[in-house]
Amino acid sequence: MTLDTSLDATVPTAEIVREYGPFPDADGVHGVSYDGRCIWAALGTALVAVDPHSGDVVRALERACRAGTAYDGRHLYQIHGTRIDKIDPQTGEVCASIPTPGPDNSGLAWAEGSLWLGQWSERRILQLDPQTGRVLRTIESDRYVTGVTWVDGELWHGTWEGEASDLRRVDPATGEVVERVQMPAGTGVSGLEADGNGLFYCGGGPSGMVRAVRRPQRRRA
Repeated sequence: MTLDTSLDATVPTAEIVREYGPFPDADGVHGVSYDGRCIWAALGTALVAVDPHSGDVVRALERACRAGTAYDGRHLYQIHGTRIDKIDPQTGEVCASIPTPGPDNSGLAWAEGSLWLGQWSERRILQLDPQTGRVLRTIESDRYVTGVTWVDGELWHGTWEGEASDLRRVDPATGEVVERVQMPAGTGVSGLEADGNGLFYCGGGPSGMVRAVRRPQRRRA
């Protein structure tokens, strides 16, 4: 995927605070989550936990993981083909699985007792019952959805389409874009998670990197 080097001067650009990786033997970063202590990155054949301070990989779980990752405070959730596995992060054991409602699944997040699933080519976000996989709500987007996260009651998703990649805050009731932050030139988003302290962790696709980014401060009127 080739990105243009030009940026839209009317849209604020995220600041890259830190980069993690590239990770050995990774075929790309497919999903990102955060458990309050470690960043979790889905690297294709392994889920790895990364210390955000040192950048060291402190745990690795051998699992197929070519799409989004989420954390509910106790378990990891990992998209694997047409199912979502609930995983014990200590042992890597799959505790349960639910079906996804279709193919081309990308981002995954946990919030409000639900899973929030991005569907890339369908350009939408689905709220799912974590016990059954039943679709509870559908939020349409006008861009490919490559990552999903909730922070402070706000729904954000990543996009990466053609030569443009950005972070978008959307109204969860209507899907209307409320705020946009573009990624710096040459970078994209292939997984998204907020740490609750002002940072977004963004998967960098085939670069094999995770980037911690901060959105610009809003100007006061």
